[in-house]
Amino acid sequence: MEQRVIGRSGQNLSVIGLGTWQLGADWGDVDEKDALAVLEAAAESGITFFDTADVYGDGRSEQTIAAFLRGRPDLDVTVATKMGRRVDQIPENYVLKNFREWNDRSRRNLGVERLDLVQLHCPPTAVYSTDEVFDALDTLVEEGRTAAYGVSVETCAEALEAIARPHVASVQIILNPFRMKPLLEVLPAAAEAGVGIIARVPLASGLLSGKYTKDTVFAENDHRTFNRHGEAFDQGETFSGVDYATGVEAAAEFSGLVPAGFTPAQAALRWIMQQPGVTTVIPGARTPEQARTNAEAASLPPLSEETLAAIRELYERRIKEQVENRW
Repeated sequence: MEQRVIGRSGQNLSVIGLGTWQLGADWGDVDEKDALAVLEAAAESGITFFDTADVYGDGRSEQTIAAFLRGRPDLDVTVATKMGRRVDQIPENYVLKNFREWNDRSRRNLGVERLDLVQLHCPPTAVYSTDEVFDALDTLVEEGRTAAYGVSVETCAEALEAIARPHVASVQIILNPFRMKPLLEVLPAAAEAGVGIIARVPLASGLLSGKYTKDTVFAENDHRTFNRHGEAFDQGETFSGVDYATGVEAAAEFSGLVPAGFTPAQAALRWIMQQPGVTTVIPGARTPEQARTNAEAASLPPLSEETLAAIRELYERRIKEQVENRW
């Protein structure tokens, strides 16, 4: 699989990675055996980048990745984790003492002396403009606790603020055919600065797979049930912030634009990969087959200009008004 480099850190990531939120919590139940099988399928498909967070299952996702990699010492996998969502979301909590504690916990969970990449996990907006925060992150690197650091953001404005920081290696941001605003300024700025872009929520929480209808019922412990209106965390994390009914209709239209030989999900992933400035895209997977099918998108041909234009027209007509003014 194609590897793309983060300019500031020199780290190489597979162009399709694996998001592992679902292996910890908030996507219904996934048992450990199934979680390990997903990781195995991803690795065997050429994926060399796993993205996790200390809050996914309160450490379960990190621990599952550690258990898998202990059994596969032959693999060269970059693991990114996140920190900051296990405490009250106030800027005062984003200090070096807490960073060290959170870092120590993730290193224990992952069974490593040094993290590959640690990301602030969608912190309060004020954090991005606080010099002391980034001084503290520099200290984590100097102390050998992490090789590099980045941020996971909710808004394009937060992304641009982070990119301007000289040692931010990566920005993780929602990017998919139903969330195009990052194309305007964020991706060009990141490319200019050598900052990696990690594209998350690439399938709009599964909408872009084309498998859901207005009558689909999700489990009670699935965020697609309990966070549709931002009840638990930022609404943009669920269906990319698009109203579900609108999203289902737009996803059906999207499926009609997909070329022969692609699944709708693969077309969405291919669309993201083609955007200049993207380093890696991190779809989740609940089954080994999903992991393999997602990885196969990397070997499919680029979408044509006609298909790209049709996807843009769909976004402009059905989605843009709902999302661009918020994120």
